[in-house]
Amino acid sequence: MKSRITLISFSLILIVMSSEVFSQEKKDTYPLIPQPVLLVSGNGNFKITPEVSIVVNDVMSRKDAGFFNAYLLEHYGFQLKIEVLGKEKKQAINFFRDSMNNKLGPDAYNLTITSDKISLRGGTQAGVFYGIQTMIQLLPAGKVAVPILPAVHIDDYPRFSWRGMHLDVSRHFFSKEFVKKYIDYLAMYKMNTFHWHLTDDQGWRIEIRKYQKLQEISAFRKGTLIGHYGEIPERYDTIKYGGFYTQNEIREIVAHATQRHITIVPEIEMPGHGLAALAAYPELSCTGGPFEVGKTWGVFQDVFCPKEETFEFLENVLTEVCDLFPGKYIHIGGDECPKDRWKSCAHCQALMKKEGLKNEHELQSYFVQRIQKFLSTKGKKIIGWDEILEGGLAQDAAVMSWRGNAGGIEAAKQNHDVVMTPTGSCYFDYYQSKDSKEPLAIGGYLPLEKVYQFEPYPDVLTADERKHILGAQGNLWTEYIPTFSQVEYMAIPRMSALAEVLWSPADKRNYTSFTHRLIGHFKLLDFLKVNYSKALFDLNYFVYPNSGSEGVALELMSAYEGGIIHYTDDGSEPSLHSPLYKGRIPVGQSTVIKAALFDGQFKRGRDFSQMFKLNFASGKEVLLKEPPHEEYSRGGGFTLVNGVTGNLPWNGSDWLGFSGKNLDATIDLGNPVTFTKVSIDVLQDESSWIYLPASVEVLVSDDGVSFKPMKKVLAAEMKPGQRLITLTLGRTTAKFVKVIAENAGIIPSGKPGEGNPAWLLTDEILVE
Repeated sequence: MKSRITLISFSLILIVMSSEVFSQEKKDTYPLIPQPVLLVSGNGNFKITPEVSIVVNDVMSRKDAGFFNAYLLEHYGFQLKIEVLGKEKKQAINFFRDSMNNKLGPDAYNLTITSDKISLRGGTQAGVFYGIQTMIQLLPAGKVAVPILPAVHIDDYPRFSWRGMHLDVSRHFFSKEFVKKYIDYLAMYKMNTFHWHLTDDQGWRIEIRKYQKLQEISAFRKGTLIGHYGEIPERYDTIKYGGFYTQNEIREIVAHATQRHITIVPEIEMPGHGLAALAAYPELSCTGGPFEVGKTWGVFQDVFCPKEETFEFLENVLTEVCDLFPGKYIHIGGDECPKDRWKSCAHCQALMKKEGLKNEHELQSYFVQRIQKFLSTKGKKIIGWDEILEGGLAQDAAVMSWRGNAGGIEAAKQNHDVVMTPTGSCYFDYYQSKDSKEPLAIGGYLPLEKVYQFEPYPDVLTADERKHILGAQGNLWTEYIPTFSQVEYMAIPRMSALAEVLWSPADKRNYTSFTHRLIGHFKLLDFLKVNYSKALFDLNYFVYPNSGSEGVALELMSAYEGGIIHYTDDGSEPSLHSPLYKGRIPVGQSTVIKAALFDGQFKRGRDFSQMFKLNFASGKEVLLKEPPHEEYSRGGGFTLVNGVTGNLPWNGSDWLGFSGKNLDATIDLGNPVTFTKVSIDVLQDESSWIYLPASVEVLVSDDGVSFKPMKKVLAAEMKPGQRLITLTLGRTTAKFVKVIAENAGIIPSGKPGEGNPAWLLTDEILVE
């Protein structure tokens, strides 16, 4: 990690976008992402004409000058002469590598634009390149005869050394050209690490010349799951699907990334998620097969068996991988490895006895450490998902913390380097909007604002332990992302939010400023024909108790400050003639609220629609015995009585989540009420570790202290995939209603997430 330097030679002038950004930008608007450390605006501008030259001071800078020239040629139709000189030149663009600039950190740069010249100096070649990316964002986003850059001075450097994005090409395969385009997006936002997930149960995507069956068999599956993994019953097509990258293609992609100062970290999954490889080489398993490349998602029981033939295979594979990728890290996965086959395998049990291993977790550690020792002979280090901590880990191995922050905290305390990538902040395959027209996704809810709020440094770490936090990355798993257009939609602009988290100083981050700059940045994305998400313009909402009245109150909000909201409460479509939203909308009966965001005469984003189903419990006070998990806690206990039913496919925003814990909710109805049934809305999605409750019980009370059990239903009485669990009580009068939903406990063997606590996701409780 580089130390943070306080700059005092310039005062920071922060320019925010006006609400008129779509019609006319003000001249001092700078839609830069990530936000520079220091920016001072000047007077005038620099015009880039064909007569201007690019001056560099070494051969390496000439390569980056060529990159800038290629951008000019592609988007403005001309390129500039490149000169190698020992000093800067007027009426020229000067790209100089300047080691003296290292006082701000190795990847720092200074950019000064005046009407006479452009001076860009970087502490390293990467620093020069990052300055060029800033210049590209300052260029006009459209076809113009003479591109103009505004006069400005910028001092800039990154906060974290690992600024990354991940792409899964196993579940869905993307061409060489699309992968290069994805890398270009990383470069745009000054990211420096591309985590390439090349192998998994559903496909092996890298050519290994020693093992031709990996290309012939492992790279293709005989069909693919249709719809969501949580659907019952599951449906499949019968279309052969797959592909792989030749070693020559990989070298081309590596060179493309290297030119953009991006290191590729390849991932070869082991010991779990290896079904595709086992389909070609079943002898590497515990049972001998036969196997097929996975057609569905989730976790498979058959994994690599830790025998000598397996290690020989993996070492040969990794030898070819190491030759292709010059970076120091090889990602070996290590996540979600079921232990059932190892438990029943005579070889595994004999190996455990021979090596003095206490359990199968230590056997996985043995597996990982053998791979680590081999990779060290190749000059490489391993990095893996946080499960590799289980049973012990080689000291120079690094950890990616995905199951929340806990794995990263534990690893840092053990002096392992860490990349933070928790699901709740960094999984870009989650939904980014609550709009029902969002494309099918795995689940979860990760809006742009939550990405921007992410802080890679856990509060509990000491200053010395924080030094092990290298940075963070966003992950894009592609079970439900079949096209590159959808990759763009899911990754951008959330990628830009994470980039600012990882580059800009923490005390400079401001979400309002970010969204203003982002709206201006959208012009560049449009110019580049990027299929980015416009969920920023979608209306978000929050439901509150309706103070002093029955029912609830709906608050609408938008991150776009330039618009106004009109709404209806009778189910009709909103227009400019509909009531103007001025504050919380009272909802006193079951109805549908619709709303839309307008900018002048035009709608921005998608229409909002929310159905409210009110009952005796709606809007009432709720007491939870145990708090929900922080990732699924929006609204607290009031989520259970806000009149809103959780969406499907679920996006997490309208659900309370309990990991391994029970729901124990007491509702104060305010006055004694007579009712005949109590229902609770629950979710089942075993692919996401979410299970129906083991039981649901209803109790009632007149004083909130002494409760009388009324009825209890067990899981055996529930139907698979059942949403609403209703307990019919007969005519009952009470002031307090308690609902206890018992968590399913530990996920059973053979299921995704086996051995981990099950999730219980609950939503509306209805008293009727």
